[in-house]
Amino acid sequence: MRLKTSLLKEPKHRELVSCVGWTSADELYSCSDDHQILRWNLQSNDTSVLVHLQEHIYPLDLHWPPRSLSGRKQAAADSFALTSTDGKLHLVSRSGRVEKSVEAHRGAVLAGRWNHDGTALITAGEDGQLKIWSKSGMLRSTLAQQGTPVYSVAWAPDSGRVLYTSGRQLVIKPLQPSAKVLQWRAHDGVILKVDWSAVNDLILSGGEDCKYKVWDSYGRMLFSSSAHDYPITSVAWAPDGELFAMGSFHTLRLCDKTGWSYSLEKPSTGSLFSLAWSADGTQLAGACGNGQVLFAHVVEQRWEWRNFEITLTKRRTMQVRNVLNDAVDVLEFRDRVIKASLAHGHLVVTTSLQCYVYSAKNWNTPLIFDLKEGTVSLIVQAERHFLLVDGAELFVYSYEGRLVSSPKSPGLRMDILSSQSISLSNDSIAIRDTSDERVVFLFEAQTGKAIGDGKPLTHKIEVVFVALDQCGSSSDRRIALIDKNRDLYLTSVRKLGRAHSMHKIGSMVDTMAWNDSANILCGIQDSRFTVWYYPSVVFVDKDLLPKTIFSRDSSEFSRPPQMVSYEGSQVTVRRVDGSLVRSAVSPYPSLLHEYTSSGRWEDALRICRFAKDQTLWSCLAGLAMANRELSTAEVAYAAIGEIDKVQYINFIRDLPSRDSCVAHMLLFSGHVQEAEATLLQANLIYHAIQIHITLYNWDRALELAVKHKTHVDTVLAHRQKFLQDFGKQETNKRFLQYSEGVEVDWEKIQAKIEMEFAMEREKAASSSVRSSVSVRR
Repeated sequence: MRLKTSLLKEPKHRELVSCVGWTSADELYSCSDDHQILRWNLQSNDTSVLVHLQEHIYPLDLHWPPRSLSGRKQAAADSFALTSTDGKLHLVSRSGRVEKSVEAHRGAVLAGRWNHDGTALITAGEDGQLKIWSKSGMLRSTLAQQGTPVYSVAWAPDSGRVLYTSGRQLVIKPLQPSAKVLQWRAHDGVILKVDWSAVNDLILSGGEDCKYKVWDSYGRMLFSSSAHDYPITSVAWAPDGELFAMGSFHTLRLCDKTGWSYSLEKPSTGSLFSLAWSADGTQLAGACGNGQVLFAHVVEQRWEWRNFEITLTKRRTMQVRNVLNDAVDVLEFRDRVIKASLAHGHLVVTTSLQCYVYSAKNWNTPLIFDLKEGTVSLIVQAERHFLLVDGAELFVYSYEGRLVSSPKSPGLRMDILSSQSISLSNDSIAIRDTSDERVVFLFEAQTGKAIGDGKPLTHKIEVVFVALDQCGSSSDRRIALIDKNRDLYLTSVRKLGRAHSMHKIGSMVDTMAWNDSANILCGIQDSRFTVWYYPSVVFVDKDLLPKTIFSRDSSEFSRPPQMVSYEGSQVTVRRVDGSLVRSAVSPYPSLLHEYTSSGRWEDALRICRFAKDQTLWSCLAGLAMANRELSTAEVAYAAIGEIDKVQYINFIRDLPSRDSCVAHMLLFSGHVQEAEATLLQANLIYHAIQIHITLYNWDRALELAVKHKTHVDTVLAHRQKFLQDFGKQETNKRFLQYSEGVEVDWEKIQAKIEMEFAMEREKAASSSVRSSVSVRR
């Protein structure tokens, strides 16, 4: 990927250009020390003088209000903010008329930025003050005052905090007076420019030490560049938060959000004082010290899937290459390509007006449909359908172009979603809340409605990454999430009411990815490459989880790496320097998942015997218990030496009725309440009581016995035996109360239990006879 730059032969401005700002994807305004504001139309290649400013006005910063208001689309703004060296803030209309000029600061107004709602404007002055203004230009408050000039300022994604420069330090100041201020030394020289991405919550800074740096919102440095030849005069995040641009003297660099550089251009521009991305993220404009306005657009973007490599060669042209036979197809589009995604055998391309869906089997006839807004910021693909974030709305389409659903939730800002905060599977959508990052909304992909009772999944601390598994039935859908502490959790999407809802399966996890063809999870955990061959085993047998994990050294990936994909038996990881590293994972676990999902248990056993791997046997044990395949489970548990569980499985197999078998399998997995409910529903009262006696849940056992008026003496007898064994006296008031009026006779109790088992066997036999008769009919 790189930036293709263009400059006019002769600059339109006579003096240095101080600032630029896009009004739309094809129109730009530029301001210069020659007191002119020029309008650039990229469609017609026309440039016109919008207005001649007064001789004493030297513009420094220009900013248009954002087009998205709290997730609601609004029409193009009527006026923009312009700051100048005379200490004034000007509100200028689209036609160039100065609507209002306000005395804002003593000395120059170095920066002016609208918040993400477009409801407030902040100005930073040479006098060291930060002031917040209303949309109409009325002063609301003075946020900060310091002894050094504030060269640059940026709003937090929630518009509740402000980032600004203070010499060599960066300061994050909340708007609430009592809230804590975060301040840290960021550079070895004066910081000249900052930017804060609304999508990824990362901070960019550049300074006179000739370095640019990437920070998280807690002030932790994620990347620091090597020193350039000249000071960094401009930095700017792309709207989708995946890229940023950095400008210096005769230097323009395109970088990934993690800091590594895609390309370095050396245009003859002088210093780049300001950089601005168009709203669709495809074009970049720069204000140049030699009077030029630099235009650049992103080309040579690449997408890979299996044996296909796709390259954006021009703004409206893509090249598809099949690496197996070197066949090349060229895809032409009517409008400029904005976003593209390649996965699951389909290429999805969005332009400013339409969406194109190509099948990897046929590149000649795409399916084309019109877009509602035409400002797609994110594409997420699953096997059966794909998701588009278009403007402030989210749409799920099938690969035939049919609109499947459009999930909505009050207060959820769709326009700032990223690939880490949203996940799609064949039946579910998971979206991390944009206002409260502990909350994850879960939707049905087919209907767009909230799953279950509509309550979202709420974690105890902020979630940074969500991912749905891609295979299996909707009832077994799992969601993995990494939180702020870098702990990895797994939970069921459709069974959030259970007590076991959240299971921690890893810690110090930097990144993760689900396999595309089996529910296998891989990640980088504490500097080790880790593969969870069967993470859902925590819902079946927690003890097996450590035995189903493969781990090895990940020093080849460097720190911190980023998982790009996990397809088949190959994991693709992006190193910190931008290079891609591919690593092979054993194919046996995928085969094991394939065999067990299709009921080929003999083949599953055969592959475990062939591989002679304890990890595989542990996976098979968990898979067999999850599918209630007791014969296979017995063999697998025996192979890993879990003799106590083999004995329990044999006990389950000898139970007379199917209901008691199901209940004891639930008990095996630790689901006591569900086991009890199953037995009570089948009227197997003694079994339900016996479960609690075995687990020493004495109060619940007595409660059930009293409620169903049976086996009270059984509970009291076992309780007395328990106390005698430990040489203790009864202190529980309820047990003392019932022991006075109930006689304990072990012979009667034994006879009653035998009768219960006999009735259960008889009932099971009659039901099996009825089922066989119905089959014959």
